[in-house]
Formats: sequence, structure tokens, C-alpha cells
Amino acid sequence: MKEKPIEKSNQITEGVIWKQLLLFFFPIVFGTFFQQIYNTADTVVVGRFVGKQALAAVGGSASQMVNLLVGFFVGLSSGAAVIISQFYGAKDEKNVRVTLHTAFAFSVAGGVILTIVGIGLSKPVLYWMNTPEDVIADSVTYLYIYFCGMIFNLIYNMGSGILRAVGDSKRPLYVLIVTCILNIILDVVFIVAFGMGVAGVAVATILSQAVSAGIVVWLLVKSTEMYRLVPREIKVQGKSLKSILRIGVPAGMESVMYGISNLVIQVFVNGLGTDTVAAWGTLAKIDAIFWMVINAFSIAITTFVGQNYGAGKFARMRKSVKVCLAMSFVSAAVISVALILASEPIYRLFTTDENVIKIGVHMIRFMLPAYSVFVIVGILSGALRGAGKVLVPMLLTCGGVCSLRLIWLFTVGRMVPGIDTIMCGYPVSWSITAVLFIIYYLKKFPRSREDI
Repeated sequence: MKEKPIEKSNQITEGVIWKQLLLFFFPIVFGTFFQQIYNTADTVVVGRFVGKQALAAVGGSASQMVNLLVGFFVGLSSGAAVIISQFYGAKDEKNVRVTLHTAFAFSVAGGVILTIVGIGLSKPVLYWMNTPEDVIADSVTYLYIYFCGMIFNLIYNMGSGILRAVGDSKRPLYVLIVTCILNIILDVVFIVAFGMGVAGVAVATILSQAVSAGIVVWLLVKSTEMYRLVPREIKVQGKSLKSILRIGVPAGMESVMYGISNLVIQVFVNGLGTDTVAAWGTLAKIDAIFWMVINAFSIAITTFVGQNYGAGKFARMRKSVKVCLAMSFVSAAVISVALILASEPIYRLFTTDENVIKIGVHMIRFMLPAYSVFVIVGILSGALRGAGKVLVPMLLTCGGVCSLRLIWLFTVGRMVPGIDTIMCGYPVSWSITAVLFIIYYLKKFPRSREDI
């Protein structure tokens, strides 16, 4: 008589919470670290070998525009990750497969749309943002080339999001390590050896993204698990798409609001001159180490809550949120102190311009002490998303973080212009939003299936 194969246990729904969170977290954070190296390599090579105008072009208005448009589609695709994590936790193979193939069809369509929209909007948006005249030409070149590779970007993000949703955070890390090394090599070849300038940065980026997309697709196609990708089955299923969009649209809108507020902030920063623009754009590369850790914890808790929700383990969901908050606060404090102490030498990696370094060091020392406040927003929103509660958290984030920041800029920012006033808007908006999230979480986070 043939023995039934032993079913592999799901440690996210059964293992020790803090251990499983860390085992899931570390590959994500290392992956995000390599993603940041992937992005930062562009900035370092451009800043050192091309000049501060090119540095401002890659890290200023162009970067904010990319984040706005790409962030919207990545937010939409996060809906697929949440739905898949819930079905995977419930061991519902049929719905895992339907959602996966719908998600990939959605990514391909989104990549085509984003390419068209991005290229069409690049130049007018850059002018609207009051981008310095000596930065415009390089920014347009960078954006035109970058947006041509959007389909690779979205396919990679969707594929890696699906792998993480089923508890596999290691293989996306391996993919990023490979493509990060490739991106750095291509940066050096195109910029230093061939002298292609900003165009070389963009070409290196989309070639690396194409490789990462190809590897992720190959991993899913070759899988023997319930999340195997079958190319001929890639199509949109109406019911599945509706479920994805129910979670994804609020997340996408949240990302858009962040993007719009950052675009407006960039307009105010652009009015302070090229040196401040270069320092601000570089700060986004430096403090990304903080955001990548908090984002990794947020992804971890979303998957953790999603799978345990699917398995009906509600007490475990609440306990995991407390554990994740504690670990996130400790990590945030350590990173903030380290970046403040090392602010000047870090800035010197990006540029030799003394005024840019002086402005940038001041920015780090001014901003970083308040960053820990955002931990509450990041972790609680991730937990609520995993439980399928997305609309109110989106409204809280859009109203508390984004809208308040814009109100601050157009009131206090007009009365007391300067970079310090711009930076003050961050801790003010984070603090108010954190209080609102705590209240909503305590009242609405599920204690049982009837709470959903």
C-alpha cells in the first residue's frame, strides 16, 4: 500500500513567532539592502564621475516621478500578495493559482500602460516641478529610457511579492544579489568606460531589471508547489481581479498620495537651488537603510497576518503584531543613531562638493531623531492590510501623513521658507497619523472571524 506523503508544516502559522518573523525578515531586509545598493550605485557613480547636475537629475525630480508612477502599480500588485497569502494559509490551491495568473496578466498590462504614461508625462511634469534648468535635459533622458523598462520592473515586483506571500523570502534575495552585482558592473561600463552619462545609468538599470524579471518568472515556472506559474494560463479572471483590486487600489492610492506629497516637497526643495536638490536626493539614498528595515518588517507582518488569518489563528495574529513592533522600534533606534554619527563620511561617498555635504549632514542630523515615530504607522498598516482591512488605513495615511504635510508646506512653509521648515513637516505628520493608527488598530483589528 502506497504511503501518503507527509505534508510539510507551515512555520508561519505554527512556529515560534519571533523566530519565524526574523527568519522571514532577514532575507527581505538583505534583499532590500541589495536593492538599495542597486539604486545607490547609480547615484554614486554619477556623482563621482559625471557631476552634481547629473546627481540632481538622477536623485531629484526624476526620482520622485518614478516613485509616484511605479509606486501606484506596485501598490495595486500588493493586493495579489495579500490575497495569495490568505489562500495559501488556508491551503486553497485552486484560488492561489487563479490569483497568481491573474496577477501576472495585470502586471504585463500595467507595464505597457506605465511606459506610455511615463514617457508622455516626463517633460511637462519636470517643468511643473520647477526642476532647475541645468538638470532638465539629463532628467528627461533618464526618464525616457527608464520608463521603457517598466514591464520588467512590474513583473519582477509581482513575482517576488508572490514568493514572499507564500513564505519564500530567500530566493527573491538571491535574485537581487545577482542583479545588484550586474547593475554595478553595467554602471561602470556604461558611465566610466563608455562615457554615456545619465543615459548609461538608465540603460544599466533596465537591463538589470530585465534579468531579475526573467529569473523570478523562471523560478515560478519551475516550481512544483501550488504557486507554479503556467504561461498559457496567464489571463485575467474577473472575480480574482476584483479581489486583488479591493486590496490593491487603496494601497495604490496610498502610494500615489505619498508620491504627490513628495513631488510637492520636491518643488519646494527645487526652489532652494541645485546644491540643496543634490543633498536632498542623496538623503533619500542614505536614509533608505531605515526605510528598507521598516518596510521589511511591514512586509513580514503583512504575510504573517495574512497566512494566519487564512488559517483562522487570530490570537497568533495579534501576538505577532506586538512582537514585530518591538523588534522594529529597536532596529529603528539603532539605525538612526548609526546614520547620525556617520553622516559626514557617508555623504562624502556620494560627492566631493563641500556645500552639498554640509547641507546633507544637517538634513540627517535634523530628520533622523524623529524617524522611529513612523514605525507605528508602518507596522500597523502592514498588519491591517494582511487582515484585509485597507480602506480606513489608506484614508488615515493619506489624510494624516500626506495631506497634513501638504497643508504644512503651503502654510508654515510659505511663512517661514527654508529646508528646516520643509523637514519639520515629517515628524508633525507622522506623530498625528501614529495616534490615529493606534486608535483604529485597538478597535478594529480582528479578534475572531466575525471581526472581519
